[in-house]
Amino acid sequence: MSIVGSLIFCTDCGDLLDEVSGGQIIKCQVCSKRYDSSKFTNLKVTTHTAHNAFPSSLKLKKSAVKTTLKTSELEEGATIKEKCPQCGHDEMQYHTLQLRSADEGATVFYTCTACGYRFRTNN
Repeated sequence: MSIVGSLIFCTDCGDLLDEVSGGQIIKCQVCSKRYDSSKFTNLKVTTHTAHNAFPSSLKLKKSAVKTTLKTSELEEGATIKEKCPQCGHDEMQYHTLQLRSADEGATVFYTCTACGYRFRTNN
């Protein structure tokens, strides 16, 4: 038998067993396996609440998505052929970050490999 909350399941076939009703044996209606009903008397059911079950307005303000980058977190991105609007160099590095909601495009950050000029676009 397997107990989930106040429900009792047969360990052989997984069927939900009938409730304990005074008899000494609980019989599975599907596979006929028998269980001693004394194992189910005075069961104590304990429940636990998930940490996010009751959201507070304070917790909702705390974003689960990272929306900023520190300078120390900037890595060299992939290099592409893109003209720098500042110096005209034809090679830039880029990386992306999801700054807006998930159903909108990512923000692309470009850095010129020659002059270091930075700009961003929203896809």
